[in-house]
Amino acid sequence: MSTKYVYTFGNGQAEGRADMKNLLGGKGANLAEMNLIGLPVPAGFTITTEVCTIYNQQGKEAVVKLIESDVKAGIAHMEKIMNAKFGSKGEAFPLMVSVRSGARVSMPGMMDTVLNLGLNDDAVKLLAEKSGNPRFAWDSYRRFIQMYGDVVMGVSAAKGEHNPFEVEIDKLKAIKNITNDTDFTIEDLQILVGNFKQVVKDKTGRDFPTCPWEQLWGAICAVFDSWMTERAVLYRQLNQIPEEWGTAVNVQSMVYGNMGNNSATGVAFSRDAATGEDIFNGEYLINAQGEDVVAGIRTPQEITIEGSRRWAKLQSISEEERKTKYPSLEEAMPGAYAELNSVQEKLENHFHDMQDMEFTIQDGKLWMLQTRNGKRTGAAMVKMAVDMLKQGMIDEKTALLRLEPAKLDELLHPVFDKVAQSKAKVLTKGLPASPGAACGRVVFFADEAEEWKNKGEKVILVRLETSPEDLRGMHVSEGILTARGGMTSHAAVVARGMGKCCVSGAGDINVDYHKRQFTVKGTMIKEGDWISLNGSTGEVYLGKVATVAASLDEDFKAIMDLAEKYTRMYVRTNADTPNDAKAARNFGAKGVGLCRTEHMFFEGDRIDAMREMILSDTEEGRRTALAKILPMQRGDFEGILEAMDGLGVTIRLLDPPLHEFTPNEPSSQQEMATKLNISVEEVKQKVDALHEFNPMLGHRGCRLGITYPEITEMQARAIIEAACNLKMKGLNPKPEIMVPLVGEVKELKMQVDIIRKTAELVFSEKGVRVEFMVGTMIEIPRAAITADEIAEVAEFFSFGTNDLTQMTFGYSRDDVGKFLPTYLKKGILKADPFAVLDQVGVGRMVKMGAQLGRKTNPNIKLGICGEHGGEPSSVIFCDAVGMNYVSCSPFRVPIARVAAAQAAIMHTEK
Repeated sequence: MSTKYVYTFGNGQAEGRADMKNLLGGKGANLAEMNLIGLPVPAGFTITTEVCTIYNQQGKEAVVKLIESDVKAGIAHMEKIMNAKFGSKGEAFPLMVSVRSGARVSMPGMMDTVLNLGLNDDAVKLLAEKSGNPRFAWDSYRRFIQMYGDVVMGVSAAKGEHNPFEVEIDKLKAIKNITNDTDFTIEDLQILVGNFKQVVKDKTGRDFPTCPWEQLWGAICAVFDSWMTERAVLYRQLNQIPEEWGTAVNVQSMVYGNMGNNSATGVAFSRDAATGEDIFNGEYLINAQGEDVVAGIRTPQEITIEGSRRWAKLQSISEEERKTKYPSLEEAMPGAYAELNSVQEKLENHFHDMQDMEFTIQDGKLWMLQTRNGKRTGAAMVKMAVDMLKQGMIDEKTALLRLEPAKLDELLHPVFDKVAQSKAKVLTKGLPASPGAACGRVVFFADEAEEWKNKGEKVILVRLETSPEDLRGMHVSEGILTARGGMTSHAAVVARGMGKCCVSGAGDINVDYHKRQFTVKGTMIKEGDWISLNGSTGEVYLGKVATVAASLDEDFKAIMDLAEKYTRMYVRTNADTPNDAKAARNFGAKGVGLCRTEHMFFEGDRIDAMREMILSDTEEGRRTALAKILPMQRGDFEGILEAMDGLGVTIRLLDPPLHEFTPNEPSSQQEMATKLNISVEEVKQKVDALHEFNPMLGHRGCRLGITYPEITEMQARAIIEAACNLKMKGLNPKPEIMVPLVGEVKELKMQVDIIRKTAELVFSEKGVRVEFMVGTMIEIPRAAITADEIAEVAEFFSFGTNDLTQMTFGYSRDDVGKFLPTYLKKGILKADPFAVLDQVGVGRMVKMGAQLGRKTNPNIKLGICGEHGGEPSSVIFCDAVGMNYVSCSPFRVPIARVAAAQAAIMHTEK
């Protein structure tokens, strides 16, 4: 049986369905599903994602040959249902089509769309005659030339310049002394069509194509090409979307929102995508097409009366003016609104999730063009999950599985200090498109935002409106400010998906790209000046406004309680101070998975004692210096063990090479010589002697403890004395001593002997005993390979995936930035292996180490303490391996807890 590459839909029937997203993409699958549940959807067909893969491998000619007959059959299917003819010569109403992308997951604004395809000089006259509306016909034609010229023929603006088609529009508006596109006459639109064709000719050297079939294949291939554009590749990298998924192409009969004042187009959400509030909302434009709403060129109106009143309040517009000039769809077209409201309820109840919908009203009739599970902020994600659970729409497991764990980080971002906020100067107010508090220096271009960010600066990207080309700049910015666009504009939708603060539609600001400045109410803000954005109110402040830690609400607590209920693997934290430990415990951490002792040596007088120990030539001298460090370390350990009372605290013995602690500057060497009463030359010689060519693989970790056993003795004594002191106070300390960088079991045996011998001395001196464990970090490939031998000595393994990744790949984490971007771009790696655990290679090492360790000691405790411990896909892998816990930084604990609960549900249901 031959492979099916084209699936049709229309007139209440469809060859696809909602669960075919992998093949039809999200848009195609849901268009089919909307047909099947009886919603008004223009007829069309979907070309599968498999064809995109073939296109990328074999090119246009192969694809046209493969699916040409199927595409012709699809067009015939549309002609029959819509009672129209593609390429009509007058025998029927001309069929125009839209050509849109549709990946299996939503990638808003990242790929290309073409509307009104099929128009040419003859078809526009026929459309004018058959529709009885010549203005609509010529408006559709100028839109088609602009969109096709941009998407298919590559007509675009140079940096800092306006879109060449928009330049022509603005010039004609100035000549005609009009403000809005809707004010153009038929003759004006005819002039624009001619001017647009000339723009295409001037920019490309080619005439605009007139053959509808040539236009169609050009658009289909342009959509496939858009899967590999820089912006789409970047979006996939940011969201870990595999390149091999590809995009589907949806060819659909056009319905027109630009046929006059009884027609409209819009975008709607069944719940508030920014806050999660259970309120129907969205935006629309009368006498417009869909791209007008999301492009932000015209600021749209609200769909509901409630939304319109909220918008008017933000804009300081009276109720009388609102009703007269900016009526809601509910007021302007009550019949169409009622039908749309009924449809949104039906769709949310059908998909059991918040829906993001696109619609067109053609001469009073509602048509649905798309529905998808809507992108949302972290706060909205949590609130929707909890509300839908309470409403009985979803169960507890679905509520957890629906969450994107990484987006919980948004809830932990700082908010503006209320006192500082009350004193700040408000420059202007726009729409609260995406909540949050952002402070940064003003930049106007996306590529320069990256440059500023790379220099360590925080930036706010300020644009008239954003486009998909601005993605890189949006990603690195603290927040986004636009002069145009509404709550469903490109800037708003993408910012919410990224969890970025965004204020859109700040109409008072006048952006001048050439002068690199914007003015508002007499105040000039130049590139590099500081501003602050409040994405929750839409306010824009002059300068930096102080921030404070965010407070978490009951919905967040409810999610954490659910995570606790379903998780198998618990979460610890990486903490070097009592404050970090307390913060993590408040987020639900069940112990410390990594306490790095070396960080404690850099404070105050400690570094002097540490340097004295390093520079000493005798064991006696080293012990004298270590005796000064002992009480400091003991105090540190008491603080962390007390903060985690009753929970395990894994303390790693000294790990870095000694040269990291030495004085390298001449002034500090002189100071050290004076303190030790030795010559500067002696200090310099010792420092030079400690230099290593490859310190990562040098004299560090357990090798230090073996060379200088007195260091291990001091640290073991400090840990055990701290625990004994706390136990005598009635507390329940649970120290776990971890020996780093073990590659040979004999190394561990030697260190364990010293630790246990020291512990017995302390117990004898204190007259009290505490339970403690001794284990090791599995961070060297040989340790993973010989984990069965190491498990004979170790009571726990903590997989140090940072170093294990370095040694398995042979990549230096400090130098990988020189080639990693190229590797990602060329597809050699799918993700940064230091951010996302490489499950194929490094993961195999981890799995091997876990299995071998458990083979020797079934009760050995297993955990992970690298940066991967807070990355959701890595957490899910750790659960599959059977680890007892993952450990991550304090503010990633909630992320890891939800990911661990999701892993338990997924692996249980399998």
